[in-house]
Order: sequence, then structure tokens, then C-alpha cells
Amino acid sequence: MSLAFVSAILYYSFLTSISADQIAIDGRVIELDESNFDSAISSFDYLLVDFYAPWCGHCKKLSPELDAAAPVLAGLKEPIVIAKVNADKYTRLASKYDIDGYPTLKIFMHGVPTDYYGPRKAELLIRFLKKFVAPDVAILDSDSAVSDFIEAAGTFFPIYIGFGMNESMISRFANKYKKKAWFSVAKDFSDNAMELYDFDKVPALVSVHPTYNEQSTFYGPFDEEFLEEFIKQNVFPLCMPMNTETLKSLKDDDRKIVLTVVEDENDEKSKQLITLLKAAASANRDFLFGYVGLRQWQDFVETFGIGKKTRLPKMIVWDGNEEYFSVLGSESIGEDNQGHEITRFLEGFREGRTESNKISGPSFISFINSLIGLRLVFIIVFVVAVLMLIQTLGKLDNEDSGVSIHESRHTRPVSGEFHRSGDKED
Repeated sequence: MSLAFVSAILYYSFLTSISADQIAIDGRVIELDESNFDSAISSFDYLLVDFYAPWCGHCKKLSPELDAAAPVLAGLKEPIVIAKVNADKYTRLASKYDIDGYPTLKIFMHGVPTDYYGPRKAELLIRFLKKFVAPDVAILDSDSAVSDFIEAAGTFFPIYIGFGMNESMISRFANKYKKKAWFSVAKDFSDNAMELYDFDKVPALVSVHPTYNEQSTFYGPFDEEFLEEFIKQNVFPLCMPMNTETLKSLKDDDRKIVLTVVEDENDEKSKQLITLLKAAASANRDFLFGYVGLRQWQDFVETFGIGKKTRLPKMIVWDGNEEYFSVLGSESIGEDNQGHEITRFLEGFREGRTESNKISGPSFISFINSLIGLRLVFIIVFVVAVLMLIQTLGKLDNEDSGVSIHESRHTRPVSGEFHRSGDKED
């Protein structure tokens, strides 16, 4: 019995403990698995990893973009290597790095992972990733250098420009917030630049959100507490659209989210309301403000108990996790004097006139089933088979003769699908 048991264990170890191969870097996307993943993240200073599933349509669309970007990024002075992992097969890696949907991109900088929220088209991805090997603070010595820096930075992160500031004043925060923003210091600039970026004295720290056409200026005090507060508050736009990408970016911010649900984000009435929400956000920086359209993301909206029969627009305060609050007396926003109704909603929340609720979502069993891939099922089946083998061999040892061996019917396990709750991707 012991010989059969040892043989089974050794065979399984042979299947699952293949030694790591030498990873060849030739400008192509490298394939990683459980045998060589740790070696890869320790070998490369910058490694972008695509956690994918073979059946995922969005993964298939992303693959050629990564193939096109890989040789360019590998050829940088400080190379950025692109790799991919079949997370549907290698579930241990998926679990270790909290992969809850496909495709998920993470960039490992000196072995430390961070979520990648940037563009996925090859040309934009290349420009975006260059940020991670750029200096923490860019030093700009002319008006043209400032404009070139903003153009090169693109539109996916806020941009901070310190006019007349010493680099040392923001270097610590530039390092801390490097994953979320661009930082620079303008040493030389003209009066035209002061007019263009709307500041009238120095030192001044200007934040620019190109995508949302927003700009803010900070004149001090420049001690660390106030400076970081300004940087943190301006990482996000005043009122941001809620989608899968923006939700990912919010997970490190501990502020509550004032969420407004509208029928359609793109109609004129919604746009007018969003303008009012931006004004409220400017005066209430201790909250994050966001909006979402029922038509744009119905699955997400319904988790807050809001459906097609709900009177919209409607505001709630969400903790970013499982709890959200309705304000009594502010069940919806009418068409008249919406600015006043927004103010009344915020006052009601601050005064505690609220009702607490839990978001709805998939059942616990459905969630567990979604995490079980083919490889995990195989391991479970194998362990059960080993136990059955031990039991059978034990009976053989204890019986003198006349043992009949019964055939067992084997069923091929079926892989459970792996979806992010509320995500419209595959």
C-alpha cells in the first residue's frame, strides 16, 4: 500500500512542480506559469503581466496590442517586459494577486504589483508605460518644455506642475503618487504661462485634468499636510463617471462616494446636473463625487436597489464596499432647483438623517462556483481518488482472497466561469 501511495504522490509532484526554465527575452510577450512567475518578477525591474483566460473575448482583442507593444517597451533604456498568465488554469496565481475578472493587467515594479488602469491600444499603452520608468519629477526650463510635458503625459492621469517651486518640496509626494499622477517643476516660464495656467503669484502648484478640462491652483501653505491634501483631492476629477476602470482606481481612497444615478449619462439634462454636481464637489472635498447612467451600467446600478421603476435622478452615499446610505426626504432629485436639492441632500447626510442599506449581489454559492476553475477541480478530484486508492489497497491487504475490483465511472470536471460581479466584460 505504501508503495502505491508514494508512487501516486510522486507522479502528481512531477505534474505540478516543473522546475523554472530560463526566461528568454526577445521582444515578445513571455508566457509565465506557477513554475517561473516568481523568478520573472524578481528578474525584471518592470514587468507588465496580463492575467487572461483563453475563452475571454476581451483577452483575445488585447493580445495583439500587447504583442505590438512588447518589442518597443523591451527596447527602452530601462526595459519594460510584457508577460501573460493563463489565470483560468493557474488559479493559485490568480488567487494570490486578487484576479477577479479578465483581462486584468498588473505592473510589477521591483517585484511590487500595482493595478494598471491605462489604455490598452499599443501606441497609447507604450506612451503610458514610459511613465513608470520616467523621473519622479520632471524639470522644465521653458514654456515650450511645459507644453511638451503635458502633451507627452497624455490624458489618463492628472498632471501637477510646480511653478517657482523647489523640486524637493514635492519629490516625496511625486514618488508616493507616481502610480496615479505626473509631477513636474517649472524653473523658468513667462507671464504668458501664468495667464495660460491661471496663477498670479509663485510658488504655485497647478493641477491639470486634461480629460475633464479641469484645473486647480494651490498657493500654500506648503507644509506636508496641506500639500498632500491638495494632491490627494485633485487626483480624481470633481465628478467622475463610474465604470469598471474608474471603480478600480478608487480602491485606495478612503473617502465616501456621493453617487448620482441618472437615466442616461449622455442626455442634456444629465449633463446640466453633472455641472451642478461639480460645483458641489468643489465645496465638499471630503467626499468623492461620481455619476452613473442606468442605461450605461444597469447591473451596477441595480446593486443599490435602483431599477427602471425608480424615480431618477437619485443620490446615495456609498462607502465603496457593501454599505450605502439614502437620505430621508431626498429620495430623488426633481427638475426644479437641483442645486438646492443637492445641498439639502448633503446636509441631510451630514446631520445623520439617513437610512443604511447593503448592496445586493450574487449569492455566496455563485461566487464560490465562479472561483473554481478546471485546475482546481482536477486537484480536488485527484485528492479524492488518492484517498479512494488508499482505502481500496487497505482492503486488499486485509483480505485473504476473492477480492473483486469494481469499475468506477469517471466524470470530466467542467470549469466554472470566472466573472467580476457587475462587469460586462467576458
